[in-house]
Amino acid sequence: APLFLLALCTTSAFARPEGLDDRHMHPPLPKRIKYRMTDVESTGSYWHEKAQAVLKQKLKIRHNENVAKNVIMFIGDGMSIPTLTATRMYMGDEENELSFERFHHTALSKTYCVDAQTADSACSATAYLGGVKANIATIGVTAAVELNDCDEMVKKENHVHSIASWSQDVGKRTGIVTTSTVTDASPSGAYAHIANRLWQNDATVTEAGWNATKCRDIAYQLIKGKTGSKFNFILGGGSQMFLPIGHEDEAGSRGTRSDGRNLIEEWLKDKKNKEARYVWNRDQLLDVPEDVEYVLGLFSEGYMPYNLDRNTSSTPSLAEMTEAAIKLVSRGNGAKKGFFLFIEGGRIDHGHHAALAQKALDETVELSKAIEKALEMTNEDDTLIVVTADHAHTLSMSGYPERNNGIFDIAGTDTNGYGYLTLNYANGPGYKPMGHRVDSDDTNDKDYQFPGIYNLTSETHGADDVGIFANGPWAHLYSGVIEENTIPHIMAYASCVGPGLTACSKGNNVKSNEI
Repeated sequence: APLFLLALCTTSAFARPEGLDDRHMHPPLPKRIKYRMTDVESTGSYWHEKAQAVLKQKLKIRHNENVAKNVIMFIGDGMSIPTLTATRMYMGDEENELSFERFHHTALSKTYCVDAQTADSACSATAYLGGVKANIATIGVTAAVELNDCDEMVKKENHVHSIASWSQDVGKRTGIVTTSTVTDASPSGAYAHIANRLWQNDATVTEAGWNATKCRDIAYQLIKGKTGSKFNFILGGGSQMFLPIGHEDEAGSRGTRSDGRNLIEEWLKDKKNKEARYVWNRDQLLDVPEDVEYVLGLFSEGYMPYNLDRNTSSTPSLAEMTEAAIKLVSRGNGAKKGFFLFIEGGRIDHGHHAALAQKALDETVELSKAIEKALEMTNEDDTLIVVTADHAHTLSMSGYPERNNGIFDIAGTDTNGYGYLTLNYANGPGYKPMGHRVDSDDTNDKDYQFPGIYNLTSETHGADDVGIFANGPWAHLYSGVIEENTIPHIMAYASCVGPGLTACSKGNNVKSNEI
């Protein structure tokens, strides 16, 4: 009996359900792989030497514990880990790397909101700029403020102040740059306190049933608010939120404000005794004189165009805006006291929502170029650069395509013999009905909508962790898996701003009994 039971247990323990043996779990191997490797790749010594070079480089890394005079935060909106991987292949092949992937210090960020498993760009901005987790769709307020609650929103004790505000408190120059609108959720986290991310002009507040003079909209807060009004540099899209209904500006943008106010003119009047410029095209931006202290640049009525659709002669690239911003904030008191800049590749997110994978990946390349420009213009001895995403998306990479297979191409065939793509979304407007042949589609068209399993008008965010990449003073503090709201606390520590512990604090080394 014992032998029978042992045999029974052994058989049960190692039995595999039908269809789950190795042959079924892995793809059938082709008789021949088409990919032609280089001669060196076929040797073990090539890979050993390559790994040893990386090891030697890492052994040379020393912690930089200087004070960060300058801090630049780059956000790739919706820049998930699969987005990074796919972008490398979009750039050429698997071995490519984005500029910030060369940074020595990395971590993962947990992005959930207080009341939501999957973050939006509003609650996440409050976390990575203000250091506090909040409710979904709210910006710059604590979780005591629920969505659409104006009464709680206006209470000062519920306001969350950003690292941009902390930097202003010690005399640093500050600014925001985005390819989205300057009143969108991500940049708003630097200056706004709002109960609904959609309240970007007074008309939207009124439509929600609130008094717009009590619940000030995001555009108003940018121009008139304590933090927004002090920005030295504001670049992006969204001029319609600053102009009254019936007004058309020099660039042909039409206003949507119902209060009759022209906030662009008011910004200029508020700065009449200072060197300030309003610009609305690329040439004007590149021609801003060196003595200018304040720049407001709105290059489109709504979002700035995708790079693949951009008129390069009239609309600046993200790298060009980054260069202009760093030049301006590095002058005057910025040269002495330093600066804080928030720079966002905002249209990565929009590409994913529309299932336009090629545009999302191309926008990621543009962000990488902007970061490369920032690295060229700054010194890692005194400038902390932090790159992260606010949340993920549902983009995935599947199948077993050969090395160097085009990222937009067919990855394999299904049980019906139909081709399927490497890139797919879990949901979204790219849903294909049963029987649709994607292998007959022009998947390399920049406006091709990649397949989604569930049919939605807009692809959703993903709840997975996102990467953090850091370079410069105290960058080594970004390690492990951390909560998203920890991000600005480390930036503040490194640059000696904000209400918490800093590198300039007496006794900044935490004792073991305080842990």
